[in-house]
Amino acid sequence: MSDDSQTSEPRSFEQDVLDELGDDRLQEIAGLLGTDASGARDVVGTTASALSGDIRGRAADPAEADEVRQAFAEVGPADPTPQGIAALGGGLGGLVGGGMMAGMLAKVSKPVANAVSKKTGIPAAKVTRVIEMLIPVVLAVVSKRAARTKGPGAASGSAPGSGGGLGDLLGQILGGKK
Repeated sequence: MSDDSQTSEPRSFEQDVLDELGDDRLQEIAGLLGTDASGARDVVGTTASALSGDIRGRAADPAEADEVRQAFAEVGPADPTPQGIAALGGGLGGLVGGGMMAGMLAKVSKPVANAVSKKTGIPAAKVTRVIEMLIPVVLAVVSKRAARTKGPGAASGSAPGSGGGLGDLLGQILGGKK
């Protein structure tokens, strides 16, 4: 067994979302969109990218940065698979008990759906339905990535709420620019 984590490129946030989603759910999304698995994969990747971009944008806004910081501070390594996974496709209303991160993702779902719809030509209502299915998956990926950044060897002062490193934290969890 080889350890690719040392030699390979870091995995993209979008790829982790696709892997967490799995083939069965990807086929379900393909059916919803009236496309094949490749088309569904493209829409999921675009949507995951748009979600992470919207969160980054909110983190850059001083009026919303504290909310983003608190949401990421709440995401912990204790339970990397939120109970929402069992309710995939349960609608945005089913995420009320999912904490601040679920609330933030639900809040950005409409602007993200509109942006993805504009980019792909898929009706916003269908994209919203895809986002509803993706939110628990995105929560699981964010939680797993947060567990790695907060994992063994992480200094206690590196918690998301400690000072200014929100951009670095988002870079570690969501990938891309830090």
